[in-house]
Amino acid sequence: MDAGVDECINDEPVNRFTESAGLKAAAQGLADAGQAPALTPAPTPGPSPITRLPSRPAPARPDTALHDACALAASADSIEALRAALEQFDGCGLKKTATNLVFGDGNPQARIVFIGEGPGAEEDRQGLPFVGPSGKLLDKMLASIGLDRTQVYIANTVFWRPPGNRTPTMGETVLCMPFVERLMELIDPEFLVTLGGPAAKAMLAETAGVGRLRGKWFSYATPKLSRPIPATPMFHPAYLLRSPAHKREAWADLLMVRDRLAGG
Repeated sequence: MDAGVDECINDEPVNRFTESAGLKAAAQGLADAGQAPALTPAPTPGPSPITRLPSRPAPARPDTALHDACALAASADSIEALRAALEQFDGCGLKKTATNLVFGDGNPQARIVFIGEGPGAEEDRQGLPFVGPSGKLLDKMLASIGLDRTQVYIANTVFWRPPGNRTPTMGETVLCMPFVERLMELIDPEFLVTLGGPAAKAMLAETAGVGRLRGKWFSYATPKLSRPIPATPMFHPAYLLRSPAHKREAWADLLMVRDRLAGG
């Protein structure tokens, strides 16, 4: 599962080591008896039987799926209703390969929302965002400025794990974005923090890297928000685990967020 393998071809695994050992033993037995192994031509495969698979509904067209996503998201008048709408939505292909819906976690009345890129393997198993190694680091980062999950809300730009932890495609992000926007409207936070480049691109329409964007404030707005929300990008915790030299910059960003929350 960690490598993105989510489908088995056979009902039972085939032990190739046992097969190889049996062939070697048979060949050795013939050699000890002074006989050469018989070379028999491989049988000509006959026509494969036709297996009729159960019919499946045709996948929704991208424009139809986006229309459905917008309609479902707009109909939700609470966080619980939005989650239920996502569970009904079948337009995003990620849902077919994921184990669980990874919706969000934290306080629905939070003053600040953190939006990441997408769920990982552990998030997919538990159905909660940021519960793996990067999530543990995020918890420590929040604690360093006096916050925890009861005071913030955490989500991602897509709600199902991309196979192999790859970056979500633009199409996948676009199909999930109506739900992300509705989530922001329902929470109506004072501040938004995007974690990682893909989240900054999706939420703030910024194409520059996080290294150039961090330390600055931008505006996030949707038609139904009461006012634009100040937003700032930060390095993703997973990136900080791979590149700990950037933790100094992340600490400076956390202090900036803390001061903004305190009204500084």
